[in-house]
Amino acid sequence: MTEVSSLTGRLLVATPALADPNFDRAVVLLLDHDEEGSLGVVLNRPTPVGVGDILEGWADLAGEPGVVFQGGPVSLDSALGVAVIPGGANGNSAPLGWRRVHGAIGLVDLEAPPELLASAVGSLRIFAGYAGWGPGQLEDELVEGAWYVVESEPGDVSCPEPETLWREVLRRQRNELAMVATYPDDPSLN
Repeated sequence: MTEVSSLTGRLLVATPALADPNFDRAVVLLLDHDEEGSLGVVLNRPTPVGVGDILEGWADLAGEPGVVFQGGPVSLDSALGVAVIPGGANGNSAPLGWRRVHGAIGLVDLEAPPELLASAVGSLRIFAGYAGWGPGQLEDELVEGAWYVVESEPGDVSCPEPETLWREVLRRQRNELAMVATYPDDPSLN
């Protein structure tokens, strides 16, 4: 098998042609990508469930909106915490209970006491479930044109208006992708 160039830390932005309703206008942060497969969380699918309803100790650290996000269609009964640690890109400054994924973005050990991270966390999101791909599956979807791959920014994890994230991420691109941001929700109404 050929070596896979890691996309860990980058965003997958659903193209308008992607037909899977689980990923309609989705923005996925890739937390892991290698020859064994890929794992990420959908950043723009808030649920009505408050973080305090399921993980009371973490509610005060969760950014607005303070709800659980549906991270993807896999393992909806499990929770992942993703946090931005300001200055987290600096050497060995990672606090206990946080594992760097990319730059200042990392995974939170939700079994750890929230107090360990309270002073370090810039923003925290809790995700129920995740998006996963087996070996080569994501690469096939990329060849088929299902996703745009773009750089992530720490603010993407904590976007206070997640319903606008798809357009915002596309709009900030410095190429023809910026025009895709204007694609209508229902092209048949055009």
